[in-house]
Amino acid sequence: MILYEYPFNEGIRTMLRLEPLFERLQLLVARESAIDHHLAIATLFEIIDVASRADLKSDLLQELERHRGQLAGYRGNPSISEATLDQVLGRLDETHAALHALPGKAGATLTANEWLMAVRSRISIPGGTCEFDLPAYHAWRHESSERRQADLRTWAATLLPLADALQVLLGLLRESGMPHKVLATNGVYQQSLPAGKSFQLMRVRLDETTGLVPEISGHRLMVAVRLMRADAEGKLRPIALDATFELTLCA
Repeated sequence: MILYEYPFNEGIRTMLRLEPLFERLQLLVARESAIDHHLAIATLFEIIDVASRADLKSDLLQELERHRGQLAGYRGNPSISEATLDQVLGRLDETHAALHALPGKAGATLTANEWLMAVRSRISIPGGTCEFDLPAYHAWRHESSERRQADLRTWAATLLPLADALQVLLGLLRESGMPHKVLATNGVYQQSLPAGKSFQLMRVRLDETTGLVPEISGHRLMVAVRLMRADAEGKLRPIALDATFELTLCA
């Protein structure tokens, strides 16, 4: 099954953009080649660019506090495990404290690093990190893999509270929805959303063997999914067949 996620607001959109960047960074730092570490630094800069577009740190702190308040209201509910609730609340408290302790906005420590910012100013230029443009960076790439990994882990550590907050919040959001099978008649599915309830994320799972790709749209009143299939040239075309897929709405 292939999972597609569609955000209903800019905050969730930003979080979904950052999540795979952190996953990529972790994967690249663990490798040993200089080219992988070059890509790891480029990924660091992508994270900074995405995170700096809004006051992400403040937004995440507010979301953590909101979730804590909601979950604390389940105290004494006989259908809720107190041990599990304590564990989740403890994770929220730890994540909130670590994120709150970060100085300034997300990535502020890295943007204050002159060496990194010199690399950042050239890395988006095709071929801009050649040895005659950035000799210090060229020398760094010839350091031992252990030295490069140590530097990368130090830089990435300044962003770990942000990554942890994203993991906690997206995990809670995804768990709030109940998946169910729906039918797209002639390749189209539409659903009106209940008034007074605000959804933040839509998840669509499709069987990869069908070769179908969803074109998703939605707002606070309605969601729509049009199923498409690539033609011989790779262009997506709508299908006129009935097909089922799994839909989850997360609030």
